[in-house]
Amino acid sequence: MCGFCGMVGDNAVQNKAVIKKMMTRIIHRGPDQEGEYSDDSAVLGFRRLSIIDLDNGMQPLTNETEDVVIVFNGEIYNHQEIKEDLAKCGHVFKNKSDTESILHGYEEYGEQVVDRLEGMFAFVIWDKKKKKMFAARDFFGIKPFYYTILDDTIVFGSEIKSILEYPGVQRELNEDALEQYLSFQYSPLRETFFKNIYKLEPGSFLVYENKELTVKRYFDPMPSPGQGNTGREEFIKKIEDITQDSVKRHMLSDVEVGSFLSSGVDSSYIARSFGGAKTFTVGFLDRESKYNEISYAEELAADSKFENFSKIIGDDEYWDAIPTVVYHLDEPLADASCIALYFVNKLAREQVKVCLSGEGADEFFGGYNIYHEPLSLQKYQKLPKGIRKALAGLAKMLPDIKGKNFLIRGSKSVEERFIGNANIFSYEERKAILRSPKSNQTPQDILKTDYSHADKLDDISKMQYIDLKNWLPGDILLKADKMGMANSIEVRVPYLDKRVFEVARKLPTELKVNDTNTKVTFRAVANKYLPQKTAEKKKLGFPTPIRVWLKNEKYYQIVKQAFQSPAAEKYFDLNRINRLLDDHKNGKKDNSRKIWTIYIFLVWYHIYIENFDESMKLA
Repeated sequence: MCGFCGMVGDNAVQNKAVIKKMMTRIIHRGPDQEGEYSDDSAVLGFRRLSIIDLDNGMQPLTNETEDVVIVFNGEIYNHQEIKEDLAKCGHVFKNKSDTESILHGYEEYGEQVVDRLEGMFAFVIWDKKKKKMFAARDFFGIKPFYYTILDDTIVFGSEIKSILEYPGVQRELNEDALEQYLSFQYSPLRETFFKNIYKLEPGSFLVYENKELTVKRYFDPMPSPGQGNTGREEFIKKIEDITQDSVKRHMLSDVEVGSFLSSGVDSSYIARSFGGAKTFTVGFLDRESKYNEISYAEELAADSKFENFSKIIGDDEYWDAIPTVVYHLDEPLADASCIALYFVNKLAREQVKVCLSGEGADEFFGGYNIYHEPLSLQKYQKLPKGIRKALAGLAKMLPDIKGKNFLIRGSKSVEERFIGNANIFSYEERKAILRSPKSNQTPQDILKTDYSHADKLDDISKMQYIDLKNWLPGDILLKADKMGMANSIEVRVPYLDKRVFEVARKLPTELKVNDTNTKVTFRAVANKYLPQKTAEKKKLGFPTPIRVWLKNEKYYQIVKQAFQSPAAEKYFDLNRINRLLDDHKNGKKDNSRKIWTIYIFLVWYHIYIENFDESMKLA
């Protein structure tokens, strides 16, 4: 695990000196070692967190003739098999690291090397002879990759903050990203919150050659439910076998591996299966609170052969950490669990360098509670659409009473109502709170192409696809990577294995979600390893008491100050956003997620746009 940065093009060599500053910005991604490479057209920088082949494995790494060089972030779990095939073709390897499997794989297979990789990765290969840069990002977006092109030079990095050190790169807000963020709670756009800085999308690679950029998608996480004649029991066996094998492969390491543990089935199944000695849990308030899962984790640990290390995060401790967390995220992400993830990684780093985590199971196996919605609406949606639209119009005039949301959402198709697991401000609401809205794109416009690709799927599988393409990389994996790396922890995600997906994608919809539960078949697998109350526990997410805190005078005042700042006045209608805050504090309405979304943006803006030169203090 590591971080990299660099530049390729006409101005690379004359800006060579800046590579040190770029590498320093991401030292948290690799505090163990650093390395550099440069020639007349390319400069590459690398920070290493040593996990495998501790004495070797340093990067940038070149081939035997030193005309092909790589920097790589991630782990390739089938690298031994790839090496065996490449050795038969005459390739010679210098060390035991997985980096060489990509390097020599590129020499042998070219761009198709990505199809042979199993794991998490972002890498850059510089082909000196061809004057060609080839870069790729893994199938689901576990590892990040950002880039910009300036004066015929492509500048890239594992984090945006390193790119911002390059001369001439402007810290200019992308207001389109802000507008979509207000709806999604993250930005689903390819262009980041910084104008002209882009993220390479999951399952994609890019080529920069002859001053031309080409980006291609090589993998699409499309479900194909019911493909084949596999029955329930056979799926249970297949899922058990492939997940157990994936957990085993994710234990590959020359250092100790731990596991995160909550009260949920996903992390509990991994913890019960991984064979390690240490698990890590955090919570809030008192141990009996719904915001605290420590007792569940301790109970499972007592029934298993591992230790559990836990921490209750103090209220002030949480709020004091927000600027540091936002700095490490690079872009605003209004998921309040980010800060909790920061603390559980910090706790784990006291003991280990690598931790397993349960991301991906909900997207693969149908775990989110909202996936019930098509079943709940099924009978109601048999009514003529005109009647449902009329009832929705009447419902909108009612106060917030039970059934109102049902009537409104039931009047819409899945394409109209579902944008992912977060839906903060509607298009109309965000236009109302923004001082000068610029974009005419609704959230539905952003997702139109994805829905079009999934038009043959049932509604639940469409929702899965939207989450796999957008929510998973934009929220779940962004925070997993950045919060791990903020603490120099390698976070590994065994469910997000290409082979696991090949089984999960074929699950019939009724084996994912039914009238009483989500993740139906996966829970049947987990029942073999876990107490029933854990295997069948309803999905909670990572509960954080922001709705409680925002009614507290101290934290209310912190947010109030931000809501009256020059940045708030520049972008928002101050009367409207302060009314959201006051109505929440006075108990008129739970506006906590809307308030949090605006507040996190304002914290980010202060750090990255107004005060970037001072931001290293947060690292």
